[in-house]
Amino acid sequence: MHPPDQKLWYAEPATKFTEALPVGNGRLGAMVFGGTQQERLLLNENSVWSGNRSHYDRVSAYQWLPEVRRLLFAGKHEEAAQLVDREILGERPLGCYQPLGALALLFEHRGPATDYRRELDLDCAVARVQFRVGDASFTREVFASAPDQVLVVRLTCDQPGRISFIASLSRVEHASLTALGKDTLVLRGQTDHGQPTAGVKFEARVKTLVEGGVVHATAAGCRAEQADAVTLLLAAATDDGKMEPAELCARHLAAAAIKTYAELREAHLADYRKLYRRVSLDLGNSTSGSLPTDQRLLQPDPSLAALYFQYGRYLLISSSRPGHLPANLQGLWNDQLQPAWFCGYHFNINLQMNYWPAEVCNLAECHEPLFDLVEKLRPLGRKTARDVYGCGGFVVAHRTTPHGFTSPVRGLNVWPVGAAWLCQHFWEHVRFRGDREFLAQRAYPLMKEVAEFFLDWLVQDPATGKLVSGPSLSPENSFVAPDGSAQLLCMGPAMDQQIIAELFDNCLAAAAWLGMDDRFVRSVEQARRCLMGGARIGADGRLLEWAREFQECEPGHRHTSHLYALYPGSQLTPRGTPELAVAARKSLEHRLRMAEAAGPRDNGKDCGWSHAWKANLWARLGDGIRSYRALASLISDCTYPNLMDMCPNTMDSSNVFQIDGNLGGCAGIAEMLLQSHTGEIQVLPALPEAWPTGRVTGLRARGGFTVDIAWHESRARKVTIAATVGGTLRIVDPWTGQLVVRNLAAAEVFRMEP
Repeated sequence: MHPPDQKLWYAEPATKFTEALPVGNGRLGAMVFGGTQQERLLLNENSVWSGNRSHYDRVSAYQWLPEVRRLLFAGKHEEAAQLVDREILGERPLGCYQPLGALALLFEHRGPATDYRRELDLDCAVARVQFRVGDASFTREVFASAPDQVLVVRLTCDQPGRISFIASLSRVEHASLTALGKDTLVLRGQTDHGQPTAGVKFEARVKTLVEGGVVHATAAGCRAEQADAVTLLLAAATDDGKMEPAELCARHLAAAAIKTYAELREAHLADYRKLYRRVSLDLGNSTSGSLPTDQRLLQPDPSLAALYFQYGRYLLISSSRPGHLPANLQGLWNDQLQPAWFCGYHFNINLQMNYWPAEVCNLAECHEPLFDLVEKLRPLGRKTARDVYGCGGFVVAHRTTPHGFTSPVRGLNVWPVGAAWLCQHFWEHVRFRGDREFLAQRAYPLMKEVAEFFLDWLVQDPATGKLVSGPSLSPENSFVAPDGSAQLLCMGPAMDQQIIAELFDNCLAAAAWLGMDDRFVRSVEQARRCLMGGARIGADGRLLEWAREFQECEPGHRHTSHLYALYPGSQLTPRGTPELAVAARKSLEHRLRMAEAAGPRDNGKDCGWSHAWKANLWARLGDGIRSYRALASLISDCTYPNLMDMCPNTMDSSNVFQIDGNLGGCAGIAEMLLQSHTGEIQVLPALPEAWPTGRVTGLRARGGFTVDIAWHESRARKVTIAATVGGTLRIVDPWTGQLVVRNLAAAEVFRMEP
């Protein structure tokens, strides 16, 4: 096998955000443009948010729930929607994730640049720019160090005394620049200063360290002259933590400045590679690997898919590290003061999709920020459950911010299953790691509290006698009500029922593992028996999206919420529930046909994250051909030149970056190669014809196993499984189809060959 492709590269500087290259350490990041006369780095720090903590609960709104439910059961959806809007929904929160600012370097090169190359080395997490001016060769390296918590920019030249430039820090609004000493610039400000949405105060400092030259800083910028080499160190912080931004920036800069560039780079590489090098993927030789990445997008090949996979892992490592906020709608990188959908945490697919690759792609540590955010929301979620819904337990709304809110609000409507979906991530973390301590101390208490909400929330459907959730909706999709109007609100949508069933099942499994049998467990058992099924087949053979067989307003809608039980859930499988799997296939086929017929920029055709979800769904159905088609559409039609995912902005005619497509696509590639959701490991369950030969190492399977797979001519050639914890291995033999069961001790290795 040839060495895997590890670099994005380009023959020209970036001219816009979606061509620039991202670096990040989980908290501090930049988009690197790579200009020759002027370098531009757009800066982000993941706690730079406008807005503030406020209360949005409509206290005692629960008194209206019986009437809302009566209207919905009676088919009076419009009346119910008006009542919900008037009496239950709170005011919409304001505030968004904003850029920190920009670092500009204006160079004094004389003459045109030649031999230009701009690249992002995924194996090093370093953005690099190289070019020549006359007889001098210039090199620029940029990385975001997690161990030292600084952004590092290194400028070198093969000719002495040839590096001269002016550095400046700026922000579009609400910031000021001053000089500190002879070599440091300080940018200070506050998001939306002087407005009702005023948020955090922030500070950024850049220190210029010259070798063989001179440096002088003023309020206008920092000038370096005739240097042999220069290292710029940038630190940033906000007042959202316990330490003042100025103190934290000073501390980080002082610690980093006493190290050499080589020491900074070595510490960065050791820290980053500890995560990144756990997994390798080779999908075969590329015929276009010598082309710039933007040109390769015109004719994707297997090697580009492997690069896209590792780019997804790179983005997750770079935007989600323990101790910091989780990856938001754009991960870490945003250049707009008012970004689409406020660049927040959306619980109806986007935030969860960000973390689909975390466990299977061997980045469990990157999952931690998500867990921390959910636990941070629990006190507010208890209040919302009590004051708005009249229920015990814990609930969250459709979305939130770092300031925290859990209320159903106008513009988002009532959708109570976000916390239950998030519980799946806690449970999957347990399943992949076999971590009983995490289950007992963090996962089960959370799952129990969310389940307690639904024990109070569920009501009996008068037509069936079964327990249903509502009022609720099937995220963002509408149906034709009996009066002909387009409606969202209903009782018992399929996604609600599937997620609640999964939560109850997981609670019971967790309680059994922990040896618990109490009133709560018996209540969940009873409710689970009475719960209306969430996967039911309609007259045309498709899975129903709502409790009744409503006509869809958008048959090709971008969400596939009623297929949750297939993926990311696991209640629906081709072997375990064959009839439902056939119905799920028909649902997917119909939605794809309708999306194609709807035309450009409509339904799910141009949504990268929607293609990513479908790639995972088809993989769960064992259909490598269609899973690959979805992935190919994601890469070819919904990917910017810098490989970032593209999503249409429904507010206007533009496209925007959303990281969920990248991370969902990464998970989809893993799902084609390895599955373990049924409790049995399957290798190459949905291998595409386009990848006949390849090798993957380091993927994780549930039960605490690390799996390496080599294949040739579309057949497995060697499978190696290492147990990280002792336990029972159950794997489907890829050559005979028989189930193989082995008891493995911790660190024991099991090998299979034909």
